[in-house]
Amino acid sequence: MAASNQNPFVSAVFLTFSGNCKEALTFYQTCFGGALQFDFFEGLQGYEKMPVINGSLVSESINIHGSDLVHNEGRILGNHIAIFMQCQNTTVRKALIEKLQLNKKVPFAGNDDEKLIEITDAFDVRWILHA
Repeated sequence: MAASNQNPFVSAVFLTFSGNCKEALTFYQTCFGGALQFDFFEGLQGYEKMPVINGSLVSESINIHGSDLVHNEGRILGNHIAIFMQCQNTTVRKALIEKLQLNKKVPFAGNDDEKLIEITDAFDVRWILHA
């Protein structure tokens, strides 16, 4: 068997949502393009609608996976994790900020000249954007 130069690992982001996984991944598709896929669980107790067991958005720039199922301790919002995106330039970054902030009550009003910009989207997911 010949040695391969390809990395055997594929990195992706996995996010847990509180019953709005399908809505969130569909929103991210408007930001990044790509293909969506959802696996649902029918008739699970404690859920008003069919929860997403595993959802995925696979695009050229990012792979995001998610679920409506949360850990036993529940979903806890915190500031210890963020999604880092390397943008080609400040113009691309500004367009991405506008997309991610689409449904925010208080849009980003920072300085476009900063190397790193941190924003939080409508689903309380933090993004670090570098240009």
